[in-house]
Amino acid sequence: MLEYRGVRKRYGRQLALDGVDLDCPSGRTTVLIGPSGCGKSTLLRLAAGLIGADAGEVRIEGAPLSEQTLRSARLRMGYMIQEGGLFPHLSVFGNVELMARELAWSAARRRERFTELAELVRLPASLWERYPLELSGGQRQRAALMRALMLDPDLILLDEPLGALDPMIRVELQRELATIFAHLHKTVLMVTHDLAEAVFFGDRLVLMRAGRILQQGSAQALLQSPAEPFVADFVNAQRTPQRVLAEVAQGARPPSA
Repeated sequence: MLEYRGVRKRYGRQLALDGVDLDCPSGRTTVLIGPSGCGKSTLLRLAAGLIGADAGEVRIEGAPLSEQTLRSARLRMGYMIQEGGLFPHLSVFGNVELMARELAWSAARRRERFTELAELVRLPASLWERYPLELSGGQRQRAALMRALMLDPDLILLDEPLGALDPMIRVELQRELATIFAHLHKTVLMVTHDLAEAVFFGDRLVLMRAGRILQQGSAQALLQSPAEPFVADFVNAQRTPQRVLAEVAQGARPPSA
């Protein structure tokens, strides 16, 4: 569904992406990992149309993303950033329904969709009229996920969605988010710095360094058959993936379609 073809991006003298080719298959979760500054979030921002490529193309279902196609493409995307990015002056309901209101959905339709999503992410009705500052970190992330899913998008873009949470809440939301992905069968592109989290979520992992893709494939391939020394070094620097991989093999992660 989402493709990058020969994509290059530079910020001043800094080369962020160096001719990246990447396919994100429909209905699957692709996870971008790698050290800070490797280009992960730049790929996500390109897909969302927040920035443009200096060279190459980003394609949605084969059609190049351009000024002419950007609005229609964005309506098919859900975008969630670290800490949720909720508007502080809007309630949970106001945040979640914002784009649907802009698109002139009826009040009844907005309420019905909101209620459906609240049930999906397990957000209690007692929180619906609260403001972001009145919520815990985990509650804000649930609300942000609802907002990303409100228009029933085909593509979901997640930039470190659980990175700011404390470990216990993060583990709980990891399990619930994986269940939601498996239930919805959406195309997901996720950025994380945590290899264990990438292994838990990803149908396919993409390891980047200095604007290039070093290796992509299954978690097993990345962990057991590193393509070059940096891949092995990156894996060895994070000691939890082997445990998570064992959990995945035992069925701890909900199966994807």
